[in-house]
Amino acid sequence: MKNTALTDKHISLGAKMVPFAGYNMPVQYEGINAEHATVRKSVGVFDVSHMGEFIIKGDNALDLIQRVVSNDASKLYDGKVQYAYLPNENGGIVDDLLVYRIDGKTYMLVVNASNIEKDWNWIQKFNTEGVEMHNISEKTSLLAVQGPKAAEALQSLTEIDLASMEYYTFTKGKFAGVDNVIVSATGYTGAGGFEIYCDNEHAEAVWDAVFQAGADYQIKPIGLGARDTLRLEMGFCLYGNDIDDTTSPIEAGLGWVTKFTKEFTNSAALKAEKEAGVKRKLIGFEMIDRGIPRHDYEIVDAEGNIIGKVTSGTQSPSLQKAIGIGYVNKDQSKEGNEIFISIRNNAIKAKVVKFPFYK
Repeated sequence: MKNTALTDKHISLGAKMVPFAGYNMPVQYEGINAEHATVRKSVGVFDVSHMGEFIIKGDNALDLIQRVVSNDASKLYDGKVQYAYLPNENGGIVDDLLVYRIDGKTYMLVVNASNIEKDWNWIQKFNTEGVEMHNISEKTSLLAVQGPKAAEALQSLTEIDLASMEYYTFTKGKFAGVDNVIVSATGYTGAGGFEIYCDNEHAEAVWDAVFQAGADYQIKPIGLGARDTLRLEMGFCLYGNDIDDTTSPIEAGLGWVTKFTKEFTNSAALKAEKEAGVKRKLIGFEMIDRGIPRHDYEIVDAEGNIIGKVTSGTQSPSLQKAIGIGYVNKDQSKEGNEIFISIRNNAIKAKVVKFPFYK
């Protein structure tokens, strides 16, 4: 089991630690609901140092990225971030990721913790032009400071004008007295905020500085449990739950980051699938009757016919109702459509709703 540079901090703060993607990670501190509310209302800090970071550099760096990712990275400019996925050759998804353009020949890819080795090998397979690749995951720490008060809480730590940073942009600069820190206006909560990348050796000092600066804003540490409920309220996909090697990105609603203005892995087949129309769709639903949907529960129609499967579900702390994500046959995917979730052999009523759940 790997530790992050901040594991001792979490243990000293009384976090409940669990194994996640091969790492010893904090799942909660004071409780998921309280932590969730902190991020929605003020500001909270996640240690997400288990995520993977690759540096791709050289004359053909962009060409390699264009071949392996679904989105059009040629549209990036220095300091811009893009969401994308790595398609496989069988119509599924290797991983979803962020692409950071540092300069015209240098990019950073941020990948999911459980897929670091898989993604690295996948990209290397297409690296026929000798592009420099560096896996900096093991030496990089990542803090996600999320919530509506994040900019105010962090501003005293940097000369970067945080409030004016646009969503999905980043700046490299001095932060908490540390040079070459990447401050990125990204996150996985829908609550606004920043992600801060630094070397492991500076992680504890940055963590302490963040909590000191945020003290007046009731800043708190947040575990991975609330990260999951927060992302679910936004309808954000979680790799391994809602998307994986077998799921179609078109069915998963990722057509918006699938750009057919260039050729990439399996692009012809994905284009044909998009043009032909999908047979099933990833939908959001909220429960009408009492019951909490869970991963792999069957979705049925009024007659009890199986029409799909739940991929993620929870009791939403913000909405005080049970919500879920799942795939259903396309003819059952319309907003307002009544569906049923099979919970312990009982068909519990729900209805299809638009993303995000929390507005």
